[in-house]
Amino acid sequence: MTGPSGAGRAGFLWLAAFLALSAVVLVVDALVGMPAPAPPPPARVVTIAGRATVAAAPAAPGSGLSRHEIAHMRYMREEEKLAHDVYQLLADHWGDPVFARIAQAEQRHTDAVLGLLVRYGVPDPAAGNRAGQFTDPGLAALYAELADKGRRSPADAWTVGGLIEEVDIADLENATASTTRPDIIHVYRTIHRGSRNHLRAFAGALARNGIPYRPQKLAAAEVQAIVASPMENGPPP
Repeated sequence: MTGPSGAGRAGFLWLAAFLALSAVVLVVDALVGMPAPAPPPPARVVTIAGRATVAAAPAAPGSGLSRHEIAHMRYMREEEKLAHDVYQLLADHWGDPVFARIAQAEQRHTDAVLGLLVRYGVPDPAAGNRAGQFTDPGLAALYAELADKGRRSPADAWTVGGLIEEVDIADLENATASTTRPDIIHVYRTIHRGSRNHLRAFAGALARNGIPYRPQKLAAAEVQAIVASPMENGPPP
């Protein structure tokens, strides 16, 4: 048997090259058609009560609390203080008894959180701070912003009050979800009830002056449900 002629060998080599090139093209087409790999997820930053982070929470050896619980507790101490300080400032500025009354309630709220800090041996971020002073820089900036806006008009003041209470409600829900301790949950839930009442009071003040309250932080349905329901009664925290 004789081997293939030169022309036959050339034809065979041409066919082999064609098939190889076709295979490469098919592989490239398949790769081009594939979706790009998803980028790696960003590093997760655990948000605490709106702005603070777990990294900002000091250790409290012997407390038995997680860093999440500590961060929430310290933040809520200052957030309730912010509510008190803003409302007292606006009560003095406008002579509005609504602000004076709610400022007293906010003092009870921040004192209740202080009681938790003392009970668990957690450093108090508000220790030594006067009205309008805060350890958390985000709360310090927020106080300055809201104090300025609230002094523009009574309507702006009531709107500021509504915003504070909406933020408080959202942050209290996050704080409550961070713990399983009954005493901490009781304090947060009691303050949450007070915040709902305060939101109703500010929305009512606007309504009495012909201004509808517009949700600023929470879902509209949640705000509407709160505002449309009656004031709630219960023991202080």
